[in-house]
Amino acid sequence: MVQLVVVGIGCATTVRVATFPVDVAARGVAEAATLVEKGVVGVGKGVAQAVSSPFRSQEIIGKASWYGRAHHGKRTASGEIYDMYKLTAAHRSLPYGTKVNVTNMQNGRAVVVKINDRGPASKRRVIDLSFAAAKEIGLAERGSEQVQLTVLD
Repeated sequence: MVQLVVVGIGCATTVRVATFPVDVAARGVAEAATLVEKGVVGVGKGVAQAVSSPFRSQEIIGKASWYGRAHHGKRTASGEIYDMYKLTAAHRSLPYGTKVNVTNMQNGRAVVVKINDRGPASKRRVIDLSFAAAKEIGLAERGSEQVQLTVLD
């Protein structure tokens, strides 16, 4: 693994130390930054991890929230148009296209979402769900809830 310093990735203009496999690092900082932006390499807690990292079977417990009408029809970080009626979500570091099972720990209801955006903005939450996904697990009415995320692929 090779460490590169990548400046200005994500919403904040901060310096992040990124660890990439040698073949990615050899392409240069500009291409490494592009790979992060496209979701080929995920950024989490200030450190980038190659997608080849073992995301599978990863389980995360934390607060989930949802976003809807204000973002509906706008472009997501992945380039897709956000549709609040599709089963999608925003996560800080999982690669775009990753399928995640989200289980509401209060009622046991679950939904599978596709990561297509970056977020949530609040550091106290682990995922932002689309309105449809939030409604599916009974989260839309409460706004936020404790959930368990299980990365499927």
